[in-house]
Amino acid sequence: MNAHFPRFQKIINNRMKFGFFLLKKLPAAWIAGLRMQRFEAEIAEVTVTYRWLNQNPFKSMYFAVQAMAAEMSTGMLAFGQIYQRDPSVSMLVVGMEAKYHKKAVDKITFTCCDGVQIAEAIEDAIKSGEGQTRKCYSVGRNVAGDIVSEFWFTWSYKAKV
Repeated sequence: MNAHFPRFQKIINNRMKFGFFLLKKLPAAWIAGLRMQRFEAEIAEVTVTYRWLNQNPFKSMYFAVQAMAAEMSTGMLAFGQIYQRDPSVSMLVVGMEAKYHKKAVDKITFTCCDGVQIAEAIEDAIKSGEGQTRKCYSVGRNVAGDIVSEFWFTWSYKAKV
């Protein structure tokens, strides 16, 4: 684990600091109402509640808002690993797949448990000097625990030398 991860974790787990972080780095996520529910080295949970601002014409949450929350659950795990790292590491989404199972009409929690494999990919990128890719899974569940949507994001990590 990156030695700076706990420092980044403190920012994310502080509601006000995280709000400023979103506003500065991910303003669309701030506007859509994404919230970090849980953030640890191995797991991240992001919630988003269905509301007027993120609805579609079919009276459910717009698919892209779900994708944004799912991506954040995978991406924050990586961002925590590259935070203030020397050498710095770039990260980029290079692929995405999704399945939608139910209408999202309440609070949806997106969970990614791939923190270990993300950290390993980043370490491999630093050690080898070669870009590394990993496919990360995020599942969105409604308040009843039913799967609403599933996402697979392929991330690329490369050390900047």
